[in-house]
Amino acid sequence: MADSTSPSSDAMNPAALLSEMTRRFTELRFPTMIPDSSALLAAHRRNMEVLSNANRLALEGAQAVARRHMEIMQQTMTELSEHVRELSASESPQAKAARQAELVKKSYERAVSNIKDLSELIQHSNTEALQVLSERFREAMDEIKGLLEKSEPSHS
Repeated sequence: MADSTSPSSDAMNPAALLSEMTRRFTELRFPTMIPDSSALLAAHRRNMEVLSNANRLALEGAQAVARRHMEIMQQTMTELSEHVRELSASESPQAKAARQAELVKKSYERAVSNIKDLSELIQHSNTEALQVLSERFREAMDEIKGLLEKSEPSHS
């Protein structure tokens, strides 16, 4: 006979774990200090809506970064073609070397600018999503505080 505290073969089975967790959850007796289950359900619904909104904002931010990255790649390829064409013109070796140095400098400056643009897009997206979540967290804490204050017995 297996000991109820020892791990069984079902211990690693996700369905068995879920079943056990569900059974234990239904056996829980919630304290009467939070009697307003409809308020809790409404709060949970708002939490899910805000989480969904934050995920949407993060996805839109990622899409904006991907679009900008594609624009940068297209711009880089166009410039590369132009640079090759410019450098293939018949110039003296000194003029070509000077032109190459100028093109390398411009390319480097543009790359730094592009990295900065992408970084700002990512930061903006992250900040926006985090603000939405932080605001909801503050609201949720206020809601919980209100529920707890309502359920406290009056000390008369």
